[in-house]
Amino acid sequence: MAFSEFRPLDESSLIEYIKTVPSLSDKLGNKFDDIQIKEIGDGNLNFVYIVSGSSGSFVIKQALPYIRCIGESWPMTKERAYFEAVALRKHGLLCPNHVPDVYHFDRTMSLIGMRYLEPPHIILRKGLIAGIEYPLLADHVTEYMAKTLFGTSILYNSTTVHKESVAEFCGNVELCRLTEQVVFSDPYKVSEYNRWTSPYLDHDAEAVRNDNDLKVEIAELKAKFIERTQALVHGDLHTGSIMVTQESTQVIDPEFAFYGPMGFDIGAFLGNLILAFFSQDGHAVEGNDRNAYKEWILRTIEETWNLFRKKFVGLWELHKDGPGEAYLPAIYDNPELQQLVQNKYLTDLFHDSLGFGAAKMIRRIVGVAHVEDLESISEPSKRAACERRALELAKLLLKQRRNFTSISQVISAIRELH
Repeated sequence: MAFSEFRPLDESSLIEYIKTVPSLSDKLGNKFDDIQIKEIGDGNLNFVYIVSGSSGSFVIKQALPYIRCIGESWPMTKERAYFEAVALRKHGLLCPNHVPDVYHFDRTMSLIGMRYLEPPHIILRKGLIAGIEYPLLADHVTEYMAKTLFGTSILYNSTTVHKESVAEFCGNVELCRLTEQVVFSDPYKVSEYNRWTSPYLDHDAEAVRNDNDLKVEIAELKAKFIERTQALVHGDLHTGSIMVTQESTQVIDPEFAFYGPMGFDIGAFLGNLILAFFSQDGHAVEGNDRNAYKEWILRTIEETWNLFRKKFVGLWELHKDGPGEAYLPAIYDNPELQQLVQNKYLTDLFHDSLGFGAAKMIRRIVGVAHVEDLESISEPSKRAACERRALELAKLLLKQRRNFTSISQVISAIRELH
């Protein structure tokens, strides 16, 4: 067998590989003369190929044993492909409408074959930069988050099932450590990897590194990220991990998946929407001030939390007599008490989401990896002005998150800073 040990595939060896895998070659109708292969990996970690023929198409994603955008000087386990495939399958069972099908997984080759999300699907981040409204976005993303987070928690599963899954995903420690470094550590100290819009934000970056209150809060969130196995989170649920059309929303790339705090996923999505909001002034042009679009983003942020809460509580109600062991019916045996514990759970989750969202925003402004929403603003002073407002809001949210009782208060805070 030619593929019994790992090797990076190129376009010609990929065709040879596909011929050995029935689940993939069948998708092409076993016709190989008209195949087109296009490498599209714009991410930091993998090779991604679109394979298409007259009879069908799919995507091949192969993990490399190092960070692609940096090279072999920063090694990175290729085992992450295993966790991505398992997460896609688990999340796909819970929410088939918003997770692409996995056709094939090869652990030796660190390779996943999955559904090709054909045009007009684009990365959500690109759509937000272009000022495109997605009327179903909040509805779809909250369906994904509610179903995947509830369905992998002890609200739904027995503790035996939960611990088995937690044990399995503890193996994805290397990607968790990468997050620990770039989200919870680097922005708060001098690091060779940090960068920001200099000289405009020099003082702001230094202020983050010297903010005692901020460091107290980030330590608490870091501990939660490491210690709390609340649900199988996507682990990287930003607007670059979601593909959209006007009708369809698909969540991709869960290679950072692990059992962690639910708020890390909810916060990642909300935080990236807030970054998109603050970037809009940098994309305004004569005749389109982007004000109407900014209002749509704010509505989407508000809807995201409110719809998530409603759907999550709905799943809780539906399954309250199921195998979940968090709140045993024999103990939580009256509606008042059920209401009390639900409210406490969702209040805590709201505060977690604000904290993690803020942490993700901060690292995108003064840490290693930035977001195209802001990076694509070519005039540095204009970009820095947008970034400073986002950074101020993030610091406020991180420090004061427990004082917010509703998402509408968060929207008001965004408006005030704007």
